[in-house]
Amino acid sequence: MAQAKDVLKKPAAFYDVFFRKPDQNQQDTHYCPGCGHGILHKIIAEAIEELGIADRTIMISPVGCSVFVYYYFDTGNFQVAHGRAPAVATGIKRTNPDTIVIAYQGDGDLAAIGGNEILQAANRGENITIFFVNNAIYGMTGGQMAPTTLIGQKTMTSPYGRKVEVEGFPMKVAELISTLEAPTYVERVALTDGKNLMKARKAVRKAIQTQIDGKGFSLVEALSTCPSGWRMTPVEARKWLETEMVNHYPINVHKDKTGERENGAWSRKLTEVPLEKYHELLELTGEAKEIKGKMSDVPEKYRNPEILIAGFGGQGIMLLGEILAEAGMRHNWHSTWIPSYGPEMRGGTANCHVKMFENPIGAPVVDSPSILVVMNQPSLEKFEKDLKPGGLLIYNTSMIQTKPTRTDIETFPIPATEIADQLGSLRSANMVVVGAIIEKTKILEPDIVLASLNTVVKHKKTLEINATAIKKGMEFAKK
Repeated sequence: MAQAKDVLKKPAAFYDVFFRKPDQNQQDTHYCPGCGHGILHKIIAEAIEELGIADRTIMISPVGCSVFVYYYFDTGNFQVAHGRAPAVATGIKRTNPDTIVIAYQGDGDLAAIGGNEILQAANRGENITIFFVNNAIYGMTGGQMAPTTLIGQKTMTSPYGRKVEVEGFPMKVAELISTLEAPTYVERVALTDGKNLMKARKAVRKAIQTQIDGKGFSLVEALSTCPSGWRMTPVEARKWLETEMVNHYPINVHKDKTGERENGAWSRKLTEVPLEKYHELLELTGEAKEIKGKMSDVPEKYRNPEILIAGFGGQGIMLLGEILAEAGMRHNWHSTWIPSYGPEMRGGTANCHVKMFENPIGAPVVDSPSILVVMNQPSLEKFEKDLKPGGLLIYNTSMIQTKPTRTDIETFPIPATEIADQLGSLRSANMVVVGAIIEKTKILEPDIVLASLNTVVKHKKTLEINATAIKKGMEFAKK
């Protein structure tokens, strides 16, 4: 007989401790009392565990209350821009067809700014699964009216109640998606009593199974409470959902073609271009000579680098990273680059992450860099602690007055801005650093980096000064 300890536990698809939460309470979710998000999270996690797909599941969370999905699910996670989950899900699924891609979206996200995204993905029949939380309001950002807000419902932006002649009718997403030919499975459920939760469990499992079987697009719309946004107690909110929302949004299977479609019928596997064919294509463009380089030729401590580059907007931080990533790709390595801006593009904080690996890269984010490049004082103060022990710190002494405090790392000071000023172009300080990286680490071949400039640099008039700055950086590193 099963004991309580064997049953009453978090699903394996959940983290045991939510270590990504910044506060002290890492045992519970951040959702408000009575919120339906936690309920749906548990149902999805149970389905992932029962189906045995945690190791190949990728959760996608955009803006809104769903933004912190990565706090809880022990799966792959992508956080995306507002409304763009279906587009990102499409890209991930098409390039990695064996993954199980799940987008978790709210009504302000999916039905508003993401309305076109969800329609196009559904119309293409993408083999992905969407869980759509409908609580009839923008819950996270203050309780504004959403596309799903009911007629007469009062919100922060409809204080006198939604009016048809002003804001139109509430959007019925499940019905709308069901009118398209391509979607395979669409159902609306309610996160209320035990009976409806059992239906929700079956719907969630079936939606994921539809993707596993390669039968195409599936969507489950879950009616959920938002006590905080509705200005109600949890008990009042649940009653309002059962008496008001369900009347406008009928709980039902709105489309089910799973029995009509063969397994794998809607799977898309892109034909991979063999490496030899890639070389042939490059020969046609005259770029084949740029493919070379072995990571084994790089000094061991600099191999497979994870690089974080930081400074302020206007220092060319992003361009510096792009050149490294482009050159890494031309060495025939796996290469990634992602940017991160502060509130202001020019004058604000800016950093980017670059990886260059022999093997496939699981995620592009650099949490603990093996090489850290800092171009100003605030960046040194912020990121020095994150550098791996034994890692390389390259810092711009022209803009940094204090020395690094750590003694367990390798440091390389360079007056990048002063060198650039001597060349007559302060903006080329980033290229001076590129040259220093080339010479110091031996990661990249100089000719390949110089060839990469023509692809990455938009203003072709600066190519000559940039190339000169790179060479000056190399000369300084040699000394």
